[in-house]
Amino acid sequence: MNAPRLALIGTGGHGRTHVEKGLRLHEEGRVQLVAVADPVPPAADALPAGVARFTDGAELIAAGGFDVVVICTPINTHFDFASAALEAGADVMLEKPTTATLDEFERLLAIAERTGGLVQVGFQSLGSEALDIIRARVAEGDIGEVVRYSATGAWVRNEAYYARSAWAGRRTLDGRVVADGALTNPLAHATATALALAGATRLEDVKSLELDLWRANDIEADDTSVAVFDLEGDVRLTTAVTLAASLQKDPYVEVVGTNGALRLWYTKDDIELLDANGFVLETQHTGRRDLIENLLAAREGAEALFSPLAGTGAFMRLVEGVMQAPAPRLVAEGSARVVDDEAGHHLVIDGVEEELERALRLESTFVELDSPFTRVR
Repeated sequence: MNAPRLALIGTGGHGRTHVEKGLRLHEEGRVQLVAVADPVPPAADALPAGVARFTDGAELIAAGGFDVVVICTPINTHFDFASAALEAGADVMLEKPTTATLDEFERLLAIAERTGGLVQVGFQSLGSEALDIIRARVAEGDIGEVVRYSATGAWVRNEAYYARSAWAGRRTLDGRVVADGALTNPLAHATATALALAGATRLEDVKSLELDLWRANDIEADDTSVAVFDLEGDVRLTTAVTLAASLQKDPYVEVVGTNGALRLWYTKDDIELLDANGFVLETQHTGRRDLIENLLAAREGAEALFSPLAGTGAFMRLVEGVMQAPAPRLVAEGSARVVDDEAGHHLVIDGVEEELERALRLESTFVELDSPFTRVR
């Protein structure tokens, strides 16, 4: 086969989606799936004949024989696997967040530039057709002059979520930065998508960053936080997120103008046009391109990457900021309650959804708003 030889590192959890894509692309003749690696790799009879199976990604890379590597592993391993794959001459699809530290990001960027390898970072929402549509409508003046950008998500995460792996809910593990947390991992797409809409994706596009990190759960990382970015062009982006909501809600990003707003429900690729009072005037559903397919097209020179390594620099400012900030503070006593429902055993911060909306509207942190759960004695 002349198709690119594909290897997958990390096939459990979210990695299962990459296995499904890899098998589909193999069956279509667009790639040749040649190797997989995971502590518990897929059974041989679940893979095409001849696919090599490894229990460690380093062993797979050392064995060679691939052109494209998909990496879906714990955050603290991203740099090691991605840099080794690039040095081996491969192009890389790397799950988000890009790396655990800004230093690792800059080193990986230098390696990619030296080797000429392509690196696509797994912010799936950046493959949405909605981004170009919203950019065009903003340029056409549909919402007037841009006032601000917003990103938010209110999710429910139970005890099992934090118990699923050793690194879940951790800032560090075994002396290495993990950088898990609401802002940097589960709801990372919110900020990354808003930065892309703002055209502020490079390291230098972030002028300053203010963080307000909180936790209701017994974890190291944040589960309820605000990030306020000052961006080039004198605009701001406010991200307000929680994993301690009362109900799971779809996350969205928004471009707010003087005459209205354009809102993207980025997990569904749905766009809403809102008037100045927040009433929905029209809706539009759009399509989305797969990031691995886009990487394959980029290898042929047919397309530009949707989520290139260098284009995650602004997001890496957030990751670095979170890790340089003091550890998240525990919410005020009595402000969170335990709930047992269909979502499992989880904590809810009372009124947090309203505080998220206030933070976005006023471009402020929870502390600046004197949110009830910040009133720690």
